[in-house]
Amino acid sequence: MKPLKPVEPALRVALGVGFFVVFVGVWSIATFGGFVQKTFLADPVTMLRSGVTLLTQYGFGYDIGMTVWRVLGGFVIAAVLALPLGVCMGAYKPVEAFFEPFVSFARYLPASAFIPLLILWAGIGEAQKLAVIFIGSFFSLVLMISVTVGNTRRDLVEAAYTLGVSDRSLIRRVLIPGAAPEIAEILRMVLGWAWTYVIVAELIGASSGIGHMITDSQALLATDQIIFGIIVIGLIGLISDFAFKWFNLRLFPWAQLGR
Repeated sequence: MKPLKPVEPALRVALGVGFFVVFVGVWSIATFGGFVQKTFLADPVTMLRSGVTLLTQYGFGYDIGMTVWRVLGGFVIAAVLALPLGVCMGAYKPVEAFFEPFVSFARYLPASAFIPLLILWAGIGEAQKLAVIFIGSFFSLVLMISVTVGNTRRDLVEAAYTLGVSDRSLIRRVLIPGAAPEIAEILRMVLGWAWTYVIVAELIGASSGIGHMITDSQALLATDQIIFGIIVIGLIGLISDFAFKWFNLRLFPWAQLGR
């Protein structure tokens, strides 16, 4: 191994799969070996059986669909509003000076702290859950996008002005294309954060969703169902992360050079 030396694709896959194998092996030894009581940690086989039961008899597939819909809905709303504001803040320093103090302040406010207010304002329906995800994603997206756009190489900007480009064309043809690969990575990263917010939103006042199932399982001390719900979240997140990476690679192949 050498610092920053790329790993061959086949070796990367093998190493990634190897970690999961080791993880399941340690989990199996801890549970089947009697080192941890099953009341506190179910074994992998019991967890899988409970997962099949949830999917086939208790409609857990519907819960998964509702959670995915909430994550995508809240995240898409946040991204659609954050992109233009972030670009404007990065391109125009007066706009940045006006918005950045509040955005930086709001970014540190935990989305879960707004749940009591959101329940009062929007009830316990879908609007409340979408709002939690929006609050948790929007301000981070705005700030990170503005920093990325503002860090555009100055030589590109000066070259564009030398060629007679207007301010509006500079944003459209230099700043946005130059920042697009990093913005795509920002969206991928914040989508992962959105998954943490939706589970918090579903723990209170929800009648469906993965978080609702986990809460009900906690009351029954059903650690097998809780673990299955957590693993489902991780698998969906992993699939969405790989899909984002694949999509970004196809859209911005030049951004991968040198990585």
